[in-house]
Amino acid sequence: MSRPLDGVVVLDLSRVLAGPWAGQQLADLGARVIKIEHPTRGDDTRGWGPPWLDGDHGAERQAAYYLCANRGKQSLAVDISIEGGQALVRELAKGADILLENFKVGGLAKYGLDYSSLKALNPGLIGCSITGFGQGGPYAHRAGYDFMIQAMGGLMSLTGEPNGMPMKTGVAITDVMTGLYATVGVLAALHERERTGRGRHIDVALLDVQVATLANQALNALTSGASPQRHGNAHPNIVPYQAFACADGHLVLTVGNDAQFSRLATLLGHPEWAEDPAYATNAARVDNREVLVTMIQTRLLGRERDAWLAELEVRGIPAGPINTLTEVFDDPQVRHRGMARQIDGVPQVANPLRFDGEALTSDVAPPRLGQDSDAILAEMGLTTEDIARLRREGVIR
Repeated sequence: MSRPLDGVVVLDLSRVLAGPWAGQQLADLGARVIKIEHPTRGDDTRGWGPPWLDGDHGAERQAAYYLCANRGKQSLAVDISIEGGQALVRELAKGADILLENFKVGGLAKYGLDYSSLKALNPGLIGCSITGFGQGGPYAHRAGYDFMIQAMGGLMSLTGEPNGMPMKTGVAITDVMTGLYATVGVLAALHERERTGRGRHIDVALLDVQVATLANQALNALTSGASPQRHGNAHPNIVPYQAFACADGHLVLTVGNDAQFSRLATLLGHPEWAEDPAYATNAARVDNREVLVTMIQTRLLGRERDAWLAELEVRGIPAGPINTLTEVFDDPQVRHRGMARQIDGVPQVANPLRFDGEALTSDVAPPRLGQDSDAILAEMGLTTEDIARLRREGVIR
């Protein structure tokens, strides 16, 4: 099957998660992604274990964290602090379509590898710079990490129990969303280049993405002038839309409209709730949240979780179990969709995009450090002797 980005070349100078996540999306869509890594350290996440996927026959062990965001790429291990390494990257940039990087602002300029310098060699090059705070502003010089950005960007103030400590999410969601926004920007610039022939520089900041993805909560604040409060597993704008305890566990109930609430009320043995002005509309249910939630909770405690879930399913009332990750990958729907994959013995999670019914997940496992150095350099015209010399000089691995 042909892929949408077949023939597109990405030079990926990013590491950790946001940038590599964007690179992996582009690789899944068919782009050739050349990951530039330091010859000895590689991507920081190569060492972010345990857990590890141990290599066979003395091969390097690989951190699960690294494996989550580097599928479909080639690894060229080159030291860009050395002139010889810089020359190699410049040569690659001449034939690239996209540059991904997440150095601190100005970090690549001292090597002559910043977007402006590389665009002078390749006017059609699209650059995407991912930083914590963007290319300008009072915080532009700071490093940015997901946890810190969740705190500064307001997400933690919304997450956790009302009387507990503000909490981060269980996944570095700001990094992931930044990678997705970066991908959207790159694809838009590719489309525009078809018309103009010129590249663009895309500035993506973790803090901007965090603020932008506050979604309804951001508008709650801007509309009311007040900061939304934490509701634990409840929703600030919809009731009932939260976790409930059953006789033997918990479920999540997500009633999104009045018809669903009417069916829930009937199931719980109180059809009159749906006619009561205090609960008949969502706005009324939000106003009377505490009383209604207490009544629902009392009823749900009377039966086991799976019994309730079966009844809710039959009546078309949205609900689900709170699964562990082991349970997630054993779920029949997740299994049917093929979300867990193995690529050459490396576990992977499939790309959720499907084109014509087929998931666009690269079948190339995340590369070992410097795995493709020789092949890439030979393709650039370097001889075996040239490559051996660069290796002796510490330019490449």
